[in-house]
Amino acid sequence: MIRYIRWSAAFCLLLFGALLVGATRLQVVRAGELSDNPANKRGSIARYAHPRGDILVDGRPVTGSRDSGQALRWERTYANGPLYAPVTGFASQTYGTSFVERAEDSVLGGTSPLLSALPLWHDLTRRPPAAGHAATTVRAQVQLAAYTGLAGRRGAVAALEPATGRILALVSSPSYDPAALSGTGAAVRRAWARLNADPDRPMLNRALRETYPPGSTFKIVTAAAALDADVVTDVDAPTRTPDPYVLPGTTTPLPNASRGCEDASMAEAIQWSCNTVMAKIGVEVGLRGMVEAAERFGFNDAGLRVPSWVSRSNFDTDMSPDQLALSSIGQFNTRATPLQMAMVAAAVAGGGDLKYPYLVEAATRSDGEPVRRGRQRSLHRAMNPATALRLQRLMRAVVEEGTGRNAAIPGAEVGGKTGTAQHGVGNAGTPYAWFIAWARAEDAPVPGVAVAVVVEDAEADRGDISGNSSAAPIARAVMEAALYGEDAPRRPGAPVVRPSARPARPTP
Repeated sequence: MIRYIRWSAAFCLLLFGALLVGATRLQVVRAGELSDNPANKRGSIARYAHPRGDILVDGRPVTGSRDSGQALRWERTYANGPLYAPVTGFASQTYGTSFVERAEDSVLGGTSPLLSALPLWHDLTRRPPAAGHAATTVRAQVQLAAYTGLAGRRGAVAALEPATGRILALVSSPSYDPAALSGTGAAVRRAWARLNADPDRPMLNRALRETYPPGSTFKIVTAAAALDADVVTDVDAPTRTPDPYVLPGTTTPLPNASRGCEDASMAEAIQWSCNTVMAKIGVEVGLRGMVEAAERFGFNDAGLRVPSWVSRSNFDTDMSPDQLALSSIGQFNTRATPLQMAMVAAAVAGGGDLKYPYLVEAATRSDGEPVRRGRQRSLHRAMNPATALRLQRLMRAVVEEGTGRNAAIPGAEVGGKTGTAQHGVGNAGTPYAWFIAWARAEDAPVPGVAVAVVVEDAEADRGDISGNSSAAPIARAVMEAALYGEDAPRRPGAPVVRPSARPARPTP
């Protein structure tokens, strides 16, 4: 009898061991495989079982959550979706997340360990914390001014606070409503297919992800390189530049769009946008000097995050002298994002100190208590402070009596630079209109905003496109909104800038 009991006990022990091995295999060895299996809906159901945290602009939510009553219960909603899409991105139950929705997903989804008051507390209690919020640096009035100014035309606006690196506006046009992608089902799939097939590419964030030839706006970088290298010591001295200027090593003449550029000074070349003078100066600085200067402004940096990744702006590091001449005036292979060119203006406004741009001011718990703050830090010393002061004077002259008069703001100090960038095979494409600028209110100690505007405007008459006529008025409206907010002066015929819809209520 005892022998049979022992056999039974040994058999039960064997079964118990097999059970442990099986459980270990399922819960440890195959846990990742089972969790990632598309047929396993538990993770998705848990992810959407609670409302998502909100993205805030000026302390007010521009996102929300809606109870769909489906298995994936809570869907994302957006107030003023097209206006803020380049900032928020989308949070889709079908297609995932993008931009701030992606960069701050763990906070907004309530899975970040930062949201726990005590370490491992929620792991022990198996109760997830309430979703947190992401407070952005964007200012609603500035964003609205940029969006209204573009008025649906293809283009982008990026605005920064030079002293801190805060991104005040990030607009891409035409835009889209991310709410169309929030849920599941045929309607979401149709919206995704329609948006991706649209030739205007509304889902492309042109402010961060598209690179354009910067044209004459790049001449500010060339001028900084020349002044820092002492290639130019007197900005008002004649440069002995012929008009036209024959590109080095070729018989190809480089013309000017403006008159009076022969033997012009660098100050006159910036004021009237003389290609010949700035191309010649770029060659005199040399390839190494121009590359180093461009990289101090942020070109060739593939690691910029704001926190979403930003496309690399390009300045070639291996060029012949004729190619260097063209690159020095923003042509050849030189390409830049609108954010990059806003950084160029911000570096001048900031006395040569280029701050790292950032879009999220703070990640907070559901009650608003910050768990992480955006960090202000320098990215590069783009130029010497004395060089920045001289460039500020040159850029003021562009607005006060040069090619950028449409950016002038009464009672404020404004510096700018126009650009009309050729592109396409044989430069046959409709030129892009550029304007970069900075502005300081009359009673302010330092400039409060730097902005870059690019307008593709493929429907416009080629002869009517210029930075002053197409882009400078948008930059002016953006700078006025940044300096004066709701008290910004309203110009005759200008649209009233105010939110198009009430912001979403905070999710519970």
